Amino acid sequence: MRGYQPPDALEFPRFAGIRTFMRLPHVSTAEGMDVAIVGLPFDTGATFRVGARFGPEAIRSASVLLRPYHPFLGVHLFEHLSIVDYGDAPVAPGFIEDSLRRIADFLTPLTTAGVIPIGLGGDHSVLLGELRAVAAAYGPVALVQFDSHPDTWDAYFGHRYTHGTVVRRAAEEGLIRPEHSIQVGLRGPLYGPADWQAARDLGLEILSAAEVRALGLDAVVRRILRRVGDRPTFLSVDIDFFDPAYAPGTGTPEVGGFASWEGLALLRGLAGLPMVGADVVEVLPAYDPGGITALLAANVVYEVLALLAVRRREGMPGIALLGGRPEGL
Repeated sequence: MRGYQPPDALEFPRFAGIRTFMRLPHVSTAEGMDVAIVGLPFDTGATFRVGARFGPEAIRSASVLLRPYHPFLGVHLFEHLSIVDYGDAPVAPGFIEDSLRRIADFLTPLTTAGVIPIGLGGDHSVLLGELRAVAAAYGPVALVQFDSHPDTWDAYFGHRYTHGTVVRRAAEEGLIRPEHSIQVGLRGPLYGPADWQAARDLGLEILSAAEVRALGLDAVVRRILRRVGDRPTFLSVDIDFFDPAYAPGTGTPEVGGFASWEGLALLRGLAGLPMVGADVVEVLPAYDPGGITALLAANVVYEVLALLAVRRREGMPGIALLGGRPEGL
């Protein structure tokens, strides 16, 4: 397959050139591509630390270390996928509802063309804009969320749109199918038991960090795949799923999280997941002096791309074909 792909690193050095994800071509149309990396540089939905607006830039810079062949899944990304960097959504700093509309409008040409968007956040509130665009093309989707927080508050200081309310809003708007959605890795101090119960009341399945460890990674993967089935799925990874020792650069860190290898192992186990969109959010470079959070986030995106490449290689339905809508959904 010869679609969009990066230049050869043996002919053009990896440290040179304009920063795009994996040095991919920056393309602003929805033609001739399967997957589009999209920056979502909005962070004023955050309730503690802000600065994730600079996350997309940091993730792109770290991504130059990535190479096209995934050894664990045995797949070469660009033999099966045409991938571009679509640039950044034109958000309005400080104006969350306007920014969510702008994100949805920016992504809609991709989703209606069957292109799979992978968002680089930005705080987790950007998920609502992504889901609006995806659901407009596919209907309500299953949500697989790796996170230390369920993001199902009804309001924060009386405001309905923040990174802590995004999943509740998505359920209320009919963008997700809660009965086929799952949140993995919840942990940390709460205001009360209602913080987690609210997710269950919406119909979501939740697995706390303690439950993940008790079950084991393989069992968790099976549980996720069983929950989703063959339904169109959006995969959302909040970088605070990982322990702050591995991802210090985030807005609301929680101790007792997961090592990078654990998170990557969970993702690799999801081969076959019928993804129609994904993101990695809450990367905050100001608290990431060594760049390890951005590097981990770039590798999360790499794992997602590998999952999509495996699905295409195996001829599974549910991934976009060049120039058309996905089949089998």
